[in-house]
Amino acid sequence: MYMRKWRGQLPGFGFTLPSLLLTLVFGVYPILWAMRYMFYDYKGYGKERFVGLDNFVQLIGDHAYWDSVVNTFVYAGGKLIITLPLSLILAVILNRGLRGKHLLRAIYFMPTIVSTSVISIVFFIIFNSFNGLLNQFLLRYHIISKSIDWLGPEHAMMSTIIIAVWGAVGNYMLLFIAGLQNIPSDVYESASLDGANAVQKFGYITIPMLGPVLQMVIMLAIINSLKGYESIMVLTEGGPIGKTEVMFLYVYKLFFPLSTSGSAMEQQIGYGSAVGFTTALLVGVVTLLYFYASKRLNKVH
Repeated sequence: MYMRKWRGQLPGFGFTLPSLLLTLVFGVYPILWAMRYMFYDYKGYGKERFVGLDNFVQLIGDHAYWDSVVNTFVYAGGKLIITLPLSLILAVILNRGLRGKHLLRAIYFMPTIVSTSVISIVFFIIFNSFNGLLNQFLLRYHIISKSIDWLGPEHAMMSTIIIAVWGAVGNYMLLFIAGLQNIPSDVYESASLDGANAVQKFGYITIPMLGPVLQMVIMLAIINSLKGYESIMVLTEGGPIGKTEVMFLYVYKLFFPLSTSGSAMEQQIGYGSAVGFTTALLVGVVTLLYFYASKRLNKVH
């Protein structure tokens, strides 16, 4: 009897085994490897030396890292404030019976499937201070009198947020559309019979009934915003003067120093592991706080 039961489950184990092995090799093992080196002084070459908690003591006084933490929350906050309302508005508009709505959905979703490196290179051409397309357009129509350094210290963070919004809005828009399509049309018809206008329907029907999807989208947006660094790495490498340095880019530089800017950091595997663990812990704490806040709101409602 037991042999028959196990034989019936063998195909399932066979299908899941490759994914499990890949997860163990490329997911679990690197994490365990990095956690070991948190307590070592190891620069990727030479001998490793056990230092205990010295890496974490160094982290406490690392002003560059804590500046990157601040930059991360500024970047994530700016991205969320713009992306979520814009995605929801687009979802509501494109959920109606508009002509060509499927084409518009595809257009808005397209940036999600394009390589981040390609997107960053395109926007570098647009935001270039000397002959960028944006400055050329603004100068031609006399909107500005001189070129703006979009990737300079004053505007670099805003430029990276714009790119992040452009790349993310289509993804969250589709998730909102999926949630909107699960709201019964009878509810809106009943509200119309009671004299409710479009704003009242949106506030008293759409938002409450979209609650579960909204919570999930906000959670994904928070995590992705805190983890995002790829476009910044290609566009500014965290510069100028650290104005766009974010947490995970800082960790990346400790493991894989960037040399294109001429000011590469020294490779520090041990210290990078400690910084990476702390960064993951910060993201986890923010996520748990969001879960707690969303549960409290559910109880209130």
